[in-house]
Formats: sequence, C-alpha cells, structure tokens
Amino acid sequence: MLTQMLFQMPMPRVMAESLFDQSGASAPLAVRMRPRTLEEFVGQRKAIATGSPLNKLLQPGDSDTKSSVILWGPPGSGKTTLALLIARAGSAKFMELSAINAGVKDVRDVISAAQENKSMYGVSTVLFVDEVHRFNKTQQDALLPGVENGWVTLVAATTENPSFSVIAPLMSRSLLVTLGELDDDDIRQVLSRAVTDPRGLNSSVTLTKDAQDILVRLAGGDARRSLTVLEAAAGVALSNDRTEISETDISTASDHNIVRYDKAGDQHYDIISAFIKSIRGSDVDAALHYLARMLEAGEDPRFIARRLMISASEDIGLADNSMLSVAVAAAQTVALIGMPEARITLSQATISLALAPKSNAAYLAIDRAIADVRLGDIGVVPAPLRDSHYARAGDLGHGVGYIYPHDVVQGVASQQYLPEPLKSARYYQPSPHGQEGMVREILQKIRSLLGRD
Repeated sequence: MLTQMLFQMPMPRVMAESLFDQSGASAPLAVRMRPRTLEEFVGQRKAIATGSPLNKLLQPGDSDTKSSVILWGPPGSGKTTLALLIARAGSAKFMELSAINAGVKDVRDVISAAQENKSMYGVSTVLFVDEVHRFNKTQQDALLPGVENGWVTLVAATTENPSFSVIAPLMSRSLLVTLGELDDDDIRQVLSRAVTDPRGLNSSVTLTKDAQDILVRLAGGDARRSLTVLEAAAGVALSNDRTEISETDISTASDHNIVRYDKAGDQHYDIISAFIKSIRGSDVDAALHYLARMLEAGEDPRFIARRLMISASEDIGLADNSMLSVAVAAAQTVALIGMPEARITLSQATISLALAPKSNAAYLAIDRAIADVRLGDIGVVPAPLRDSHYARAGDLGHGVGYIYPHDVVQGVASQQYLPEPLKSARYYQPSPHGQEGMVREILQKIRSLLGRD
C-alpha cells in the first residue's frame, strides 16, 4: 500500500518506477538485461572491488548513511545500473532526472517529493541525474539542499571530467568514482548472457564466435550498444527464418559495413603499417583511408594516437618540431573525449603529420649512439665534465678546466664533451627538409666552435 501511494505522487519528467521493473518483452534488450544484483554486474572490477567506496555503497544498509557519488565514465559503462543497485541496496526509492531536459523547477520538485517521502513515510530516495555536466551552475546549486540535508542520496553521471563541469560544492559533498570502458571479455560475457537468458533472447538465436567478435568490435566498450545491435541482428536473422546470426545480419542491423579486422591478427598490423607508411610518404588521402578503416573496425583510438606520437618523432623530428606537440595534444584529447568525436582529432593530427616535412635524423641519431655504446665504444667522461661538488674532487682533476658556456661571448665553449674514443662522432646528421635545414646550419656553426668541424 505504501509503495502504491508513493508511485501515485505527481513527478513531472521524473522516472518514479524502478528500471528493474521494465522487463517486459516490449522493453529493449539492453533494459531487459540490466543487472539486478551486484553479482550480475559486468566490468569495473577496480571500482567495485571489495573495500572500495563504491562497493560500500552497493552493500545492503540504510540509504541515509550512503554518500552521494559522481560516476564519471563513457557511455555503456554501467552508470545507470550502478545507481539502481545503490538504490536497491538501501531499499530506497529510485528517481531519475535527465539533465538534457530537466530544469531548476524539476530539481526542486523532486527534492520536495523526496523530503516529503522521508518525513511522512520514512522512505529514503536515491536521485539519479544523468548527464549532470549539462546542468548549469544554477541547476546544480538547486541540488545542494537535498544533498546537504540528506533528503536524497545523489548519484550523478557524467561522460565529461567533473572537475571542469561540476560545481565545487557538489564535488566536495560527493565521492568521485571513475569508470572505464568495458573490455572485450566483458562485452563477450554481456552478449553470451543476453543470447541465453530468459529475460533476453532465450536461446532463440545462436551467435558464432566470428559474429560475436564483430559485435565486440562494434560495441567499442559500450555494453548498451552491443546489446542494441545484437537485438537488431537477431531480428534480421529470425525474419529470414534463420536462428544463427551472421555477419550480414549484423551489417544490416547496424547499417554498418563490416570491415574484416582482427585486433590481434594480420589486419591489425597490416593496416597500421600502411597508415604510418602513408604518413611517412606524405600521402594524406591514403593515411585518412587507413585511419577510417581502423576506426570503422573498432580499433582503440588511443592506440592510433600513440602511433602518431611515434611517427612525429621517427618520421618528422626537427623538420617540424611542432608535430610532436600536435600528436601529444591529439592523444590527450582522444583520452578525454573518446569516440566518436575523437575521430575528428585523429583526422586533424593525421593530416598535419602527413603534410609536414619529413626527417628521420633524430631516429637515426639515437640508433647510431646506441650502436656505439653496445659495441663498447664508450671511453671515460672527460675530467672537466666530471662532478666536482664534493671534497677533494679537484685533487682528482674533476671539473678542472671546465669552461662555463655562459661566460663565453658566443655561448658555446670550445671544449671536448665526448669521451676520447668518440671525439669525432657525428650521430645527428640533420636533413635539409623544413625547419631542419636551418638546424643544419646552426649545427655546423656549433661544431666549428667546438673544434669538431
């Protein structure tokens, strides 16, 4: 009777019913397969590990003692499910607001209803705010009274760094839990369970390993996306009187041409090789083609960004020093925003590197130096360069005769820096390309001043 009274309360734009109850056949597969217990939850092993703050929130107990929490993670990583499990663990009423369409009035209405539930019926409330980063300061401020007074346990979800998008008072009153993408094994577990579980497809279809691998790639670490495509592919297969889901079914269901690509096989190595060689060869169109193939096949964009950083040093180097900064910035941006927006950043970086002047001089220079070291051609450090910051160092000749370059008019002192066996070594041999052409002229002058021309 009490539950019935609570669910009859007017709550505009608020989901009062628990999403756990939306398990009818008409509900999307991703909703039907939503984990009902912590044991069913897949992924986020570190975040929900025994003894972690989030694990404590997920244990049965009075919801009044549960801290508010901000869940920061990519789509399909389990944020909504964790909020529901926190509510269930505290036997609390679950209420949801979407920051996309809720305003200050909606926030106040929910908190007012939660306060009334608490005072009149002794029922606690877990308020789930999805996309909280879309709330402006005024809207976030409206959440504070409910959090401060314990009228609600706030579970706020965001795909953006909350340090930049959530107000400090709300951050200071909440635990911050960072979630990651589900790994491939997690997605496989989600798919396998959905195929056989009575709540899911109830073994009405089968999924070959190849088809499962394609779904894993298309998911990109997003469990909800994997289930959405699986359900659509199953519908395609069954409508054609087949029970085995094929690659064609998945392609049709996702409106996505399935690219043959094995992250651990030949395609992975062949395409990334072609990508880097196209950048090295300054063929921007070919580089973009291979970039697109990797992205469409579900390659980890962070892997691509790492290879761009290597290319910036290996194939461009000092011909355009700024390209390493471009590649590093791209890698940081990819880590912050993820797909699909990361494709734009990777495209920008790829085009920049492909069009930049090329030089492998830095790459060859360190390899030449390493080769000499490995051959044992090292010698001893010249006495003037040795450490002289200890007693009796001068008696050993350490530091004696060292010329301080800042005391020399030209800023370069004529003295020997290399060990004697290597005094004529020329490891760095700059190319005439781009900015390195100017570097070559500078280096020639420096070597002349050092007496090494």
